[in-house]
Amino acid sequence: MAGTVTIPGSSVPSTPLLKDELDIVIPTIRNLDFLEMWRPFFQPYHLIIVQDGDPSKVINVPEGFDYELYNRNDINRILGPKASCISFKDSACRCFGYMVSKKKYVFTIDDDCFVAKDPSGKDINALQQHIENLLSPSTPFFFNTLYDPYREGADFVRGYPFSLREGAPTAVSHGLWLNIPDYDAPTQMVKPRERNSRYVDAVLTIPKGTLFPMCGMNLAFDRQLIGPAMYFGLMGDGQPIGRYDDMWAGWCVKVICDHLSLGVKTGLPYLWHSKASNPFVNLKKEYKGIFWQEDIIPFFQSATLSKECDTVQKCYISLSEQVREKLGKIDPYFVKLADAMVTWIEAWDELNPSAAAAADAENGKAVAK
Repeated sequence: MAGTVTIPGSSVPSTPLLKDELDIVIPTIRNLDFLEMWRPFFQPYHLIIVQDGDPSKVINVPEGFDYELYNRNDINRILGPKASCISFKDSACRCFGYMVSKKKYVFTIDDDCFVAKDPSGKDINALQQHIENLLSPSTPFFFNTLYDPYREGADFVRGYPFSLREGAPTAVSHGLWLNIPDYDAPTQMVKPRERNSRYVDAVLTIPKGTLFPMCGMNLAFDRQLIGPAMYFGLMGDGQPIGRYDDMWAGWCVKVICDHLSLGVKTGLPYLWHSKASNPFVNLKKEYKGIFWQEDIIPFFQSATLSKECDTVQKCYISLSEQVREKLGKIDPYFVKLADAMVTWIEAWDELNPSAAAAADAENGKAVAK
């Protein structure tokens, strides 16, 4: 573990963890004044800002941050015809930032998410907690009733197999939110005033074989372990569905993590989700997805990957073929999405040739054995 570790979720470590190994990806359509609140935690890190919407609009970033900003013109220039796989007028465009990053780790956050406070009143360093989650193993094969056994003050309980106590590499750290919960439109409509004030001091590994609804506004992952699967799909402008970008990525990621024996954690850290989006606008975006997910979830629950799928890319291409064959019967959109999944992998490998070559080399070693 690099750097100095302090008490989880409290103050800033004297040497920021993974300072040169992590990018912060932020999708936005507005000035990034919210970064002022995050300055004590984010300023040491490199930011990748993906500007959605009108590329001629000037996005103001507070002084003192190290960042690169990409708008739609940049995406078209860098990816050429393959830019069709990156959503427009939807926060799903954030995954372009994952693709152009050159760091091992990525943390992504929405611009309406502020610093939360723990029950003692201290500001929560969400980024530090994500890093601690990623740098410690997961326990996907056997549930530990004291939750994360690698956290200070916890351990494996009686009856936990010693053969499984080394755990599995953690690929994803999924954080939560205080104030505005991440609800779908129908739930927003029936609970318009509901706010989340419950702070649960726990980190859990999501068990193997269990899917989960991944939210992209407080999320970190090991880009080398799972990056090519973090595609947020085709959403927004010109598409029949929205607000399922992170869900789609989460389902694909979890199936692949299970296959490759990687872990996914959820729980801490919390941040403060400051504003509720319009439930009527959300319903229009989610309408088809609410029906489709009743078929999508069983699809992912029954999806299988062969032993030949020994890289994330191979797993993802295999999933795209299954999406085309099985979900394509529901709506032509899924055929288009399957094509975009393939385009995404092609674009990823073009922008990350060394990673693709390393994967091929590993495959060669496996074949030689």
